[in-house]
Amino acid sequence: MSASDDTLDELEFTVFGFISRPPAEVYEAVADPSTLSRYFTTGGAVGRMTAGTTVQWDFADFPGAFPVRVTEAVPPQRIVFRWGGDPAAIVGGADDTEVRFEFRAVDDGVRTEVRVTERSWRPTPGGAQAAFGNCMGWTGMLAAMKAWLEHRIDLRDGFYK
Repeated sequence: MSASDDTLDELEFTVFGFISRPPAEVYEAVADPSTLSRYFTTGGAVGRMTAGTTVQWDFADFPGAFPVRVTEAVPPQRIVFRWGGDPAAIVGGADDTEVRFEFRAVDDGVRTEVRVTERSWRPTPGGAQAAFGNCMGWTGMLAAMKAWLEHRIDLRDGFYK
């Protein structure tokens, strides 16, 4: 929304969950491609998420690999990146959205609150459809990360296909 009125300028959402592992381990589950490939990127991930790099995420259940451009990586607190989307659904006709992962220690560092915020969609039916789809995806990713880190269970196996 703009600061001057109630006009909705872009769509943004945040999903979150708690994982019973310390922040450094949860951060690594996103930053490290081999771990990310165990529970999320069913087609594999290539490249460690460090600021200024572009890594590749592939999903066997969705066609094609996605370039992920990492703009910020502060272990074990935050990872920010941009990745592709439909320019017709993104504010300003850009070809990517911004995703922010934040990792916060809770219960004396035994557990981690993970927040995923994605922004940049147009407030249109197409923008809403894209945002809602990604919201579903990040919610599933958090559940899959929790299951993997706490119990070594791969929730995505056969879930989407």
